[in-house]
Amino acid sequence: MSAIDVGRVCVKIAGRDAGRNCVVIDILDKNFVLVTGPEGLTGVRRRRVNVRHLQPTPEQIKLKKGATDEEVMAAIGKKGGEKKRERPKRSKSA
Repeated sequence: MSAIDVGRVCVKIAGRDAGRNCVVIDILDKNFVLVTGPEGLTGVRRRRVNVRHLQPTPEQIKLKKGATDEEVMAAIGKKGGEKKRERPKRSKSA
């Protein structure tokens, strides 16, 4: 059993979404997975991610492979973890 599997909640540790939670919805190959936030919840949009850029958490959500954002939101709501997170505000340089 791999630490990265469908339904695993992870934290992105690299890139513009670093520090945000996401859910693995498909395993593409040994190096890449498809993740979603969903964007309305965590700000992470559906995209292909290198597994080295993810930190798996102990949390797992029951999902089928290739689930839609709506199905992910429903599964998160059933688990009781539905909290809308605001994107951090970036300060404007003068």
